[in-house]
Amino acid sequence: MAANRPRTNIFSRNISAPAAHIPGVKHGHNGAMFLSSGICDLDKILGGGFSLGSLVLVMEDPEAPHHMLLLRNFMSQGIVHKQPLLYASPERVPRVFLGTLPSPMSSKDDKFRERDTEQDKGLRIAWQYKKYIGEQDSEIQQGGKTEYCNDFDLRKPLERHFLAGQRVDCISIHDFPNLDPLRQCCSNFLAQFPRCDGNMTYPGRIAIQSLCAPQCEFSNNEWEILSFIRSLKCMIRSSKTVAIITVPSSLISPTFSKRLQHLADTLISVRPIPDEDKELAKLLTGYKDMLGLLNIHKVARTNTQVPLILEATTFSIKLHKRRSLVLECLNQAPVDGSSGTSYGSLGSCSGSSQTGPLDF
Repeated sequence: MAANRPRTNIFSRNISAPAAHIPGVKHGHNGAMFLSSGICDLDKILGGGFSLGSLVLVMEDPEAPHHMLLLRNFMSQGIVHKQPLLYASPERVPRVFLGTLPSPMSSKDDKFRERDTEQDKGLRIAWQYKKYIGEQDSEIQQGGKTEYCNDFDLRKPLERHFLAGQRVDCISIHDFPNLDPLRQCCSNFLAQFPRCDGNMTYPGRIAIQSLCAPQCEFSNNEWEILSFIRSLKCMIRSSKTVAIITVPSSLISPTFSKRLQHLADTLISVRPIPDEDKELAKLLTGYKDMLGLLNIHKVARTNTQVPLILEATTFSIKLHKRRSLVLECLNQAPVDGSSGTSYGSLGSCSGSSQTGPLDF
């Protein structure tokens, strides 16, 4: 009997067999499991998506609501996968926000997606090795094919049949005197997810919009907000859930912002593109098609001490055919008649030997 028992030590972790069939979950190295962010390019950048049991912090920009694009895709992807969702917002009627969620594209729209970048061309030779490194883009279920990450049409609202019979809790934090009611709501929501991997059917998602918004009474209580994030991080760590929180960075002090960023497992910030910046237009290719910039400051790592080294940390936000969200690595425009493009390492768009006027 002892011979049939798997050998374990303090450096290994057993993943039960039923966990391999959880819908909407991708398995990575060292027993890591991921939920899709709802953006295919962001999943690839992060090494598979958002790690289960992690806290994602998105720093908002006051000039453009690009953080809402990330939040909408994240929520829509969970609804499509029939994953329980908890949404908290400073708005008085947060359920209205569900009507702005994008709908997944039909198979005819995303089957012939014309996106040939030089990076994709360079990986065509190694396409057959994807099955060995766990980068399958879809998973087969009984009764049809379910995409791990869908392409969402930002011009088309989510159809009602996706919300039928599904648990979507919407909470308004506008009138909360403190964060104790929200902490209790999160605790009740997470209580439905067993801690044992083998008994879990669907993972969960928590989306909190503008936690430090000025219309909330607790917005000036920095220590209470930090305490709430610490407790939420502890609760989701073992519940197989991903929580994403957006914070208006311009409305909080730099010291408080640093403390929040330190608590996050994955840290992302967004900012807009100036409408008429001639210097930036000369520096970057495809400047006219850019909506904004996305910076990745920290990526969560599970069951390993090896950090994830990204090819770049700054990406341009674009719309493919004015419908689906696309992230692209920044390309420097040709200088002095040179041909080709240069990808700056670590998000730098000053790839040439000359010093550029802008460095991310």
